[in-house]
Amino acid sequence: MNNAELNELKQRYVASGAASPATQFADRAENALVWDADGNRIIDFAGGIGVLNIGHRHPKVVQAVKDQLDKVMHTCQTVMPYEGYVKVAEKLSQVTPVRGHAKVMLANSGAEALENAVKVARAATGKNNVICFDGGYHGRTFMTMAMNGKVAPYATDFGSMPGNVFRAPYPVPYHGVSEDEALRGLKMALKTDANPKDTAAIVLEPVLGEGGFYPAPTSFLKAIREICDEHGMLMIVDEVQSGFGRTGKLFAIEHSGVEPDIITMAKSMADGMPISAVVGTDKHMDASGPNSLGGTYTGSPVSCAATLAVLEVFEQENILEKSQALGDKLAKRFAQWQQTFDCVDNGRNMGAMAAIDLVSDAANHTPDADLAGALCKKAREKGLILLSCGLYGNTIRFLMPVTIEDEVLEEGLAIVEESLKELVGSKSAATA
Repeated sequence: MNNAELNELKQRYVASGAASPATQFADRAENALVWDADGNRIIDFAGGIGVLNIGHRHPKVVQAVKDQLDKVMHTCQTVMPYEGYVKVAEKLSQVTPVRGHAKVMLANSGAEALENAVKVARAATGKNNVICFDGGYHGRTFMTMAMNGKVAPYATDFGSMPGNVFRAPYPVPYHGVSEDEALRGLKMALKTDANPKDTAAIVLEPVLGEGGFYPAPTSFLKAIREICDEHGMLMIVDEVQSGFGRTGKLFAIEHSGVEPDIITMAKSMADGMPISAVVGTDKHMDASGPNSLGGTYTGSPVSCAATLAVLEVFEQENILEKSQALGDKLAKRFAQWQQTFDCVDNGRNMGAMAAIDLVSDAANHTPDADLAGALCKKAREKGLILLSCGLYGNTIRFLMPVTIEDEVLEEGLAIVEESLKELVGSKSAATA
């Protein structure tokens, strides 16, 4: 079927809240390229929203999945376990920087991982409250919607959210929130809303994902670790988007040297296969009773095979070094764009987790969400998938595969530049 025929089916049968606004349908893909149902070639700077750090259909992952399909597709690991689940648990325990000896549970999605992390924290501490941060994003289930630091579009139409969730400022000096102000807000939340004796955990992203790709300072992360220790609360770090090599480390928290009690992960851990994990200190992970954690499809054999293959690719193909090198290239290009375009501001990156802001007034950092939307639309028309994000909707994030070929990267960046010139012109053109 072609794009037009598939769009007709989408309009008739897919719920509007779940339907993509895109009109091109993916037919096949390889590394950083996708071809749609009409045969059009498209460069992918979205990576399935950070799922494809090692590219579409990495050959070693594809082979591992095919091999597993010839053996076992499903038993439900609580009914009859299998090697893949325990091997993934072993590997993640070895590479995830939590305190002490780590144990693991597997789930299907990032939101499920966060839900279970909260369950573990409550069981381990005997407390109920959870503190999250402005701009944070943790999922679309009810508990994670309550935890998100942004209402629209995630929780707009869905009524009351679960209670016992409180929020503190996230340090983004660019938007006027200093680290000192963020810590003051957190400490005030502990005094006014979330009594420490009733608070199970502080949950945060070491780099905001949907919130705009802003990294938390190392000193801020260390302060949260100290606050958690002082009050007997767990530190839960959400690495769903920042994990598996996006920042030049396997996990973004490694840049700080801080060891959380629990880390959640998903997205790029299986190169497109659905799986997530909660990895935490053994005494916390063992706190709840038998059969209290899990689900029918959690840690499926096929997804476990993909995860093990991804971890091998990281070891064999220098993915972390490639991530840092890609980040350096993007940082250099962002600096050039800020010299060329009045609307481009605040280029930033931690490894290949990179973004720019689009503004109508650079001196005042005035967000321009309309321009961000227009840029993504024009880029798509020119054959490039580009994503916006951020609390103000004006951040352009770059999530191309770390394995992208140099010539494809250059082609995609040139489309961004060409699109910006068509939308707003350049400084040189404006003064000519």
